[in-house]
Amino acid sequence: MSNPVRSLNFIEHIVEEDLAKGMPGKQLRFRFPPEPNGYLHIGHASSICLNFGLGLRYNAPVNLRFDDTNPIKEEQEFVDAIKKDVEWLGYTWETECYASDYFQQLYDWALFLIKSGKAYVDSQTSEEMARQKGTPTEAGTESPYRNRSIEENLTLFEGMKNGDFEEGTHVLRAKIDMASSNMLMRDPIMYRILHKAHHRTNTDWCIYPMYDWTHGESDYIEQVSHSLCTLEFAPHRELYDWFLDQLVDSDRLRPKQREFARRNLSHTVVSKRKLLKLVEDGVVSGWDDPRMPTISGLRRRGYTPESIRNFADTIGIAKRENIVDVSLLEFHIREHLNKIAPRVMAVLRPVKIVITNYPEGEEEWLETENNPEDPEAGVRKVPFSRELYIESDDFREEANRRFFRLKLGGEVRLKSAYIIKAEHCIKDDKGEVTEIHCTYDPKSRSGSGTEESMRKVKGTLHWVSVSHALPAEIRLYDRLFTDENPDGYKDRDFMEFLNRDSLEIVTGQLEPSLVSAEPGDRFQFQRLGYFCVDADSSSEKLVLNRTVTLRDTWAKIEQKKE
Repeated sequence: MSNPVRSLNFIEHIVEEDLAKGMPGKQLRFRFPPEPNGYLHIGHASSICLNFGLGLRYNAPVNLRFDDTNPIKEEQEFVDAIKKDVEWLGYTWETECYASDYFQQLYDWALFLIKSGKAYVDSQTSEEMARQKGTPTEAGTESPYRNRSIEENLTLFEGMKNGDFEEGTHVLRAKIDMASSNMLMRDPIMYRILHKAHHRTNTDWCIYPMYDWTHGESDYIEQVSHSLCTLEFAPHRELYDWFLDQLVDSDRLRPKQREFARRNLSHTVVSKRKLLKLVEDGVVSGWDDPRMPTISGLRRRGYTPESIRNFADTIGIAKRENIVDVSLLEFHIREHLNKIAPRVMAVLRPVKIVITNYPEGEEEWLETENNPEDPEAGVRKVPFSRELYIESDDFREEANRRFFRLKLGGEVRLKSAYIIKAEHCIKDDKGEVTEIHCTYDPKSRSGSGTEESMRKVKGTLHWVSVSHALPAEIRLYDRLFTDENPDGYKDRDFMEFLNRDSLEIVTGQLEPSLVSAEPGDRFQFQRLGYFCVDADSSSEKLVLNRTVTLRDTWAKIEQKKE
C-alpha cells in the first residue's frame, strides 16, 4: 500500500507558486535565525522543523544564522546550546552565519542611506521620541533633528561608531513617514550606542544595529529566498520591504518575508523572560530542567528527536495562533518509546513480600521479553527469589471486587513468574504494612506449559527480587503549571499557577540489568511509565527521570473536575 500524499501547507503553496512563476529551484534558500540570548524551546522546534523540512523537501540549503546584535544578553553558551539542539533534532545546516559577520556591510549601507537623505542622527531622549511617535489613530511629529545636513549626520554617525558619545545620546533613524498608519514606519531606529563587549567582535563596535535593519539585509546578503517569521512580525514586513527597496540590486535575488502562527503549548510558558525567572527564582534547576519546555530540558527528560519532529508535523503550519494540548506531545513520545524502549521491572514505592513456601536461599532466573513490540529485541533473564518487592499500592488488606491486585486471600500473577496468594501481613507501630506473607503455586510458572501455568487470574504485578535489587533515585516529573494557559491572564501572574507537585523524588528498586545503564538510555518501567537515565547518574548512584506516564493521567484529573 502506498503512503497517503500529504497536502501542502500554505508556506509550501507560496514556494510552489514562486517556482511556477519562474523562480529557479536552485535559488531556493531558507534560514533559521535564533537570537543567542537563551535556550531554544518547543516553539523554536516547530520553526526548525519548518525551515529545515523545506530544505529537505526542495533539496535546498538552509542557513543557521545567529541574530547576535545585542551584546547585553547574548553569550557563546547560548550559541553552543542552539547548535547542539539543532543537530540533536537531526538537521544539518549549509552555512553557519552571524549577523555580526555583516556589521561592516550594514554600516556601509547605513552611510549610503544617510548620503541619500533617508537616514539621520537623532539626539533626543528615548522618552521624547516615544512621545513624538503618536498613536495608531494620530500621526506622529517630526524630530527637530530630522532635517540635519548630510554632513552633520555623517560626522555624528562616525563619532557614534568611534565611541565618542555615551549610550543614549544619539541614535540613527530611517527617514520614512511620521504619519504612516503603520507605527513601525515612523522613522524607526536603525542603530543605538552600546559600550558593551560582543561575544564575537569584542569591543570593535560601539554601535549595534536593530533587528529590523539587520533582518532583511542579512537575508539579502545570504540570498535567502523565503524568510519565514512568526505572526508578530507581520507588521514588520512593510519595513522589511522598505529597507530592501533602498538597496536591492536588480541582478540579485530579493528575499520575501512571510509569516506563520505560533503554536503555543498548554500548561507551560515559552517567553524567555519568564523562563529565566523560573531559573533565577530556583523554581527549576536550570534551563535543562526536565520540566522546562526547552529542547535541552525535553532531551534530558527522555524525549526523542523523532517524537518532537512527529509532533511538529502533526500540529502543522497555520495562519492563526492557538494552544496545542501538551497531551499531544506526550502522545508522540509514548508512541515512539513504545516501539524502541526496553521493558524492565522497577518498584518505586516498595513493600516486601515473602513467599513462605519458596525454598530459602534458592533463586532462579526467569526469561522475559525485552520489548514485545520489537521481535528482534530478544529476551533477558531476571532473578526470582523468596523475598520480592512489589508496589505498596498493589496491596490492600481488604478490597472490593473491582480491585484486581493483591489482597488478603486473593491471587495474582507475578509478571513472567508464578501465581501467588496473600495469606497475612505484618504492620509497624503506625499501622503501615511492612511485609506481606504469601504462598505460591510451584507449577504455575509462566511459559512452563503446565495446566497450572495456563490458569487465569485477573491481576498481574511487576516485582523485583530483594537480594538482587538495584536502588536508584527516581525523579517523578509532572507538568510545571496547573492551568492550561498560565500566560493568558492580564490580572494574574503566571507564577500563581505553578504546580507545587511537579517533582517528587523517590528511591526505587530496579532489576539488576540496569546496573550498566548509561545517561540518555530510555526504558519502560512496566506498568509505570517511560524513564530516562539522567546525566547526574554515576557509578555509585543511578538517577532516572520519568519522561511520561503510560497513560494520560491528567485527562482523568480533568474529568474528575468536571
